[in-house]
Amino acid sequence: MQKYFRICAGIVLVVGTVYYGLTSNGQESNKMAINQEDIRPSAFAGSWYDADPEQLKKTIDLYLEHAKLSHDAGKIIGLISPHAGYIYSGPVAAYAYKQVKGKTYDTIVVVALDHSSDPRLNFSSVYTRGGYETPLGVVPVDVETAKAIVDFNPSDSVEESELGHLTEYRGRPEHSLEMQIPFLQATVGDFRLVPVVMGDRRESSCTALAEAIASAVKGKNVLLVGSTDLSHFYNAEKADRLDSIIRDRVNDFDPEGLLQDIANGKCEACGSAPMASVMMACRLLGADKSTVLRMANSGDVTGKNEEVVGYLAAVMTMPEDEDNKAQEKEESVGVDLGLTEQEKEVLINVVEQTLESVVNGGNVPGYNNFTGKLGKKWGAFVTLTKNGKLRGCIGHIVGTQPLITTVAHMAKAAALEDSRFPKVQPSELLDIQFEISVLTPVREVKDINEIVVGRDGIIISTDWNNGLLLPQVAAEYGWDRE
Repeated sequence: MQKYFRICAGIVLVVGTVYYGLTSNGQESNKMAINQEDIRPSAFAGSWYDADPEQLKKTIDLYLEHAKLSHDAGKIIGLISPHAGYIYSGPVAAYAYKQVKGKTYDTIVVVALDHSSDPRLNFSSVYTRGGYETPLGVVPVDVETAKAIVDFNPSDSVEESELGHLTEYRGRPEHSLEMQIPFLQATVGDFRLVPVVMGDRRESSCTALAEAIASAVKGKNVLLVGSTDLSHFYNAEKADRLDSIIRDRVNDFDPEGLLQDIANGKCEACGSAPMASVMMACRLLGADKSTVLRMANSGDVTGKNEEVVGYLAAVMTMPEDEDNKAQEKEESVGVDLGLTEQEKEVLINVVEQTLESVVNGGNVPGYNNFTGKLGKKWGAFVTLTKNGKLRGCIGHIVGTQPLITTVAHMAKAAALEDSRFPKVQPSELLDIQFEISVLTPVREVKDINEIVVGRDGIIISTDWNNGLLLPQVAAEYGWDRE
């Protein structure tokens, strides 16, 4: 077998027949499609920040004017910003948003936290309709990306929900997400929003959300924002000690270490989970640097240092060099499911060993010692080619077994059970190339404009008939969406 492999993680989409009116062509068309009852109105305009649009804009512009611009090289894909009342946290938040002023992003994912400790909200709640409103206008929800985040993870740790979003929630509206939006409106301008409120702060939930976000936004022009304040109500000296631990973890780009320090009581941050989740997602998307831009506490504003709240602004960046751009282009098919290089190599070896065995009359080797994502119940296809021509392709759309087991059995099926071709013979093995396609969960598409060529695979079905197109096929043939 020739050493030509690619693992392509494709979103498989079911094309439905209902058109829901949102397009990705422009901001105005998105706003026109929003139902008024689906708009989450501002709950803190007039209290935590100005209700008058002109005064709000002037206040934010003043904070931005005094903030410093970082000159570190790299493409900005993530921010950490505080969420207290603007009079307290605004000057620090401005350091984060100063870095993206004038930049354009199609979609911005804001990950915030639930302060209410509602036992019903024991997951990451993604709002998937309408928009968020502030005195500066309505920001429409990116419905496609929001639903892709929800649909990525088959567990119940990321769900579509209103909990944590609606202003009447538990009689106490959540502020941690809303406080980021006016700054984004003042610096980035038109964009679509994916609002996420986390009610579960465990590391496993942070990892699950990060993987879902990274998968849904791969290849898109996006910004991720983690909303958090730091220690609460210690004297300034102790607060500085606690907050410096978080500063070091952020500068070290170590979200796992951060969560461990939080769990061990070494430091405090109400938004530790959103902060860690955004850092993890940025890392999956290619970020290699995390930099704290500014730290302060409420005592710096009030002059009272007995009981303060800490604030931090940070930025996550990825390299913009040509080698990185070339790599992104090469890996642009499908989405990144976060498989490590070691896990990819294991799957490659599984296919090689399986083909060698079954083509020569043996059985599928047993693969029971697996860890990490190799045990995920993801669907997968194995495609065989010979001299550039298809030689067999079989797969499971919905995963029912561990990924490593599915890949092994699909390798056998592609070689021996594809009715379009004769069985692969031992003499052909040296000329066989193969490709492994790992599939995300199926979701329905209600507007064909949601489909992205090269990222998405498609299932089209009617009655008992159906057909499947893997994402790489359209890309290899140069097809457009139509």
